[in-house]
Amino acid sequence: MRFSTSLLSACAALTFISTAAPALSDEVNLYSYRQESLIRPILDEFEKETGTKVNVVFAKKGMLERLKAEGMNSPADVVLTVDISRLAAHEDAGVLQPVKSDKLENNIPSQYRDPNGHWYGLSARSRVFFHSKDRVEPKELSTYEDLADPKWKGRICVRSSNNVYNQSLLASIIVHQGAEAAEKWAQGVKDNLARKPQGGDRDQIKAVAAGECDIAIGNTYYYGKMQNAKDQEQRDAVEKVAIFWPNQDDRGAHINISGAAVTKSAKNKEAAIKLIEFLSDDKAQEFYASSNYEFPVKDGVEIDETVQGWGNFKADEVSLDKVAEAQIEAVKIFDRVGWR
Repeated sequence: MRFSTSLLSACAALTFISTAAPALSDEVNLYSYRQESLIRPILDEFEKETGTKVNVVFAKKGMLERLKAEGMNSPADVVLTVDISRLAAHEDAGVLQPVKSDKLENNIPSQYRDPNGHWYGLSARSRVFFHSKDRVEPKELSTYEDLADPKWKGRICVRSSNNVYNQSLLASIIVHQGAEAAEKWAQGVKDNLARKPQGGDRDQIKAVAAGECDIAIGNTYYYGKMQNAKDQEQRDAVEKVAIFWPNQDDRGAHINISGAAVTKSAKNKEAAIKLIEFLSDDKAQEFYASSNYEFPVKDGVEIDETVQGWGNFKADEVSLDKVAEAQIEAVKIFDRVGWR
């Protein structure tokens, strides 16, 4: 595919759902890692169009643990989360059920959904390079693999290996090139770091702007958030940093997703499927992706103006279920090379 630019202990106090009472047929209960500000407006639209009320627990962590603890008594009908590793972890834990939907299969490309229907991608983001406009020429950059070259020694910033985004990137390299080559890459990048892995993706971009390193690895939507931040410091920092799409002459830039799934315990399965279908359609896709500077997964949906400014790029079309299968090996590799 070529993109054209034309959660849970903290939520325990939210008691809108009673586990003691059965859910009503005109409701659907959602557990979400996505921030309320990002999805509440489109959930309101779903309620208006369908008459089905969406009850939500917004969580920052612990959603899977809560679902496992609740078991079949869980009130959750749908889970909404980010990164293929988290979606796959829910599937592996047995808290999801497969569903089949012609609409979802038509709207969502096969590489962004589970072959057996356990999860469906709803928005896409790419993990790319951010480089200093002053100290790095775009022609010097090429591929993920090239970052392991000693010419970049002391010039790279990246976050911890505990981060699922890094794990998924490494897992994609395992899928394409094998574990041995992936470990050599991880070791090479680790040897080229300008500092100990730390902070989030925005911190990596800020570090490039401040001259602590020349190249950072990060997700595209953080760049968009910084471009449109209320904080002048973030806007000033991002002005000094350019985005670069790796591997454009071969497989394309690594893609990850946010996605949704129906829980095994769903009491409102029909409404749950209806909600995910709604989120995969044009209107919701345009809003859902643009609200976080991501890419719609559905072809033909207009892309946010900020995202359009980043230019066209070739996206890696590897099936994300294969990336999920390589996650455990990716974590082991990070541990072996001491990425930290």
